[in-house]
Amino acid sequence: MPELPEVETLKRELSSKIKNKKIKEVVVLNEKTINLPVDDFIKKVTKRKVAQVSRRAKMLIIKLDNKKNLVFHLKMTGQLIFKTKSGKHISGGHPQKGGELDLPNKYTRMYFVFSDDSILYFNDMRKFGWVKILNEENLQEISLRHGVEPLDKKFTLNFFQNTLSKNAGKTIKQFLLEQKHIAGLGNIYVDESCFRAGIRPNKRIAELSPVEIKKLHSTIIKTINLAILNKGTSTRDYRTSSGQTGNFVKHLKVYGRHKQRCLKCKTYFIEKIKHAGRGTHYCPNCQR
Repeated sequence: MPELPEVETLKRELSSKIKNKKIKEVVVLNEKTINLPVDDFIKKVTKRKVAQVSRRAKMLIIKLDNKKNLVFHLKMTGQLIFKTKSGKHISGGHPQKGGELDLPNKYTRMYFVFSDDSILYFNDMRKFGWVKILNEENLQEISLRHGVEPLDKKFTLNFFQNTLSKNAGKTIKQFLLEQKHIAGLGNIYVDESCFRAGIRPNKRIAELSPVEIKKLHSTIIKTINLAILNKGTSTRDYRTSSGQTGNFVKHLKVYGRHKQRCLKCKTYFIEKIKHAGRGTHYCPNCQR
């Protein structure tokens, strides 16, 4: 699933492609993908102009000129493919084999045709992703279910310490994966942040020292910033909207490196366990 850095990259690149364009046609191929009856959905979107492309946590938001918001969540296998009038494809998300061929294809759940005949396709092999039309109030309700983002000014050390203290019985990874506390983090960046802070992901919050908490706080911020700078991570099939793989993969220290020698201590091998419902990577020597 794309995490904050991947969706932020997609937001930035897609914004330059569709901002100020008018949607002249909407085709829904799977009604379960959307949150309204098909006719109502199409009516609210057709002939509207894209005013802004933004992001909240792992959600991509296309704000329309009628103050409605198209909100996309790619989930595990969602993909957005933008096709220019000349036929050039640019995509972001989780491409499927042959997913960009002969569009629309078996993976396409819906698509938007703009006034210049460019098209934005929403593909999703497993059909977990969704597209919702929300007004500002509804969008705010969803936003409030998510916590502070790592790059937000509100993500202070004091905030981090106080929030951790209220969840002392949980492990640090369990806590960081819960979007209601800190939004946008997922398996990759939790494992990487814990490694960089020298903390084992399954360590109880109650066992963290003030020094460890301070280091973890700063490490999360640095890791997310570095990932955005490198346009996210491509460990398997994530692509940016321009079709490039994310370059953060070369900065990965533990994620996806099971049974490989630790790059820090160069002695122990990276271990992988199942924790908090996810595959969890760590160095048994460098993380305590």
